[in-house]
Amino acid sequence: MTDVIIASVVMPVYNEEKYIEKCINSLLQQDYPKKQMEWIFVDGCSKDKTVALLKRYQDKYPELIKILNNPHEIVPNAMNIGIEASCGKYIVRLDAHADYAPDYISKCIYYLENTDAENVGGVAETKANGFMGNAIAKMLSSKFGVGNSHFRTSGESGYVDTVPFGAFKREVFSKYGGYDERLIRNQDNEMNYRIRKNGGKIYLSNDIHFTYYCRDSIKGIAIMAKKNGMWNIITMKLCPGSMGLRHFIPLLFVASIFGLTLLGIMHPIFWMLLGIELVLYLLLDVLFSAKQAANVKEFFALICLFPIFHVAYGFGSIIGIAKLFLKEFKTGNYVNRKL
Repeated sequence: MTDVIIASVVMPVYNEEKYIEKCINSLLQQDYPKKQMEWIFVDGCSKDKTVALLKRYQDKYPELIKILNNPHEIVPNAMNIGIEASCGKYIVRLDAHADYAPDYISKCIYYLENTDAENVGGVAETKANGFMGNAIAKMLSSKFGVGNSHFRTSGESGYVDTVPFGAFKREVFSKYGGYDERLIRNQDNEMNYRIRKNGGKIYLSNDIHFTYYCRDSIKGIAIMAKKNGMWNIITMKLCPGSMGLRHFIPLLFVASIFGLTLLGIMHPIFWMLLGIELVLYLLLDVLFSAKQAANVKEFFALICLFPIFHVAYGFGSIIGIAKLFLKEFKTGNYVNRKL
């Protein structure tokens, strides 16, 4: 079977019992021949039923499913472990928090074979459970919420800076190296930046579809935003050029609020500028909340969610700046310690 494998699916997993069965069931519905695939699940020492569920599927499909251990527990290590163990012509990096259209893998391979891209990805439909989860999903699908993140908002086909997850030509990793194991987050952005920096291309196709399940609580999305904001700064330090301007807009927003407030003590004109900024933000908040909301209750939820998300994101970036003063960053000897 090894000789005919074309697509090696590599999926990092950690405590995914809530999502893993739906994800695997979507893979079982793929129209790409199973005899030409291998699915490699790399577990980061899960403490729930994730591995037990995986083994149940492995018993049914022993030639298709492999389960590997990732003692480092983070995504870039899992990807490197899975890639090293794989034998396919293409590496399809998937996430357990998602399920995939039946033609997802076949379409990824089609565009790898019919464009000059070295990485191909698709468009995410963001979903969640419950009222608050649905509101959060709508926020994450809004340009006001996440900026010009094409795979979340526009869905227009073409060459882009990055795609979620991605299907790669195998030679990408021999030419440019594996995933950067210093990065708990943003490892996909960094990998795609490295591809582009070396002359490669990233292609987004709007006929490649998957559903991504986001956090479904205010606390969960705020924590995620804070960590993303922090890791944007750390990634910028470790891998200059890999992060875009949109990743730092929340930092500028939060910093301007603090800065103008302090400067207002010196001269009231800065308080006036702060008032103008906040009024403009509120107007955009109301406009996009009204555009996204299905009803009045959801409208007011979104009005609250946008600033919570943006402020948490910006505050996380401030924490990230503080982290850069740690000895590891000053000496240039940073090794990931799960900050």
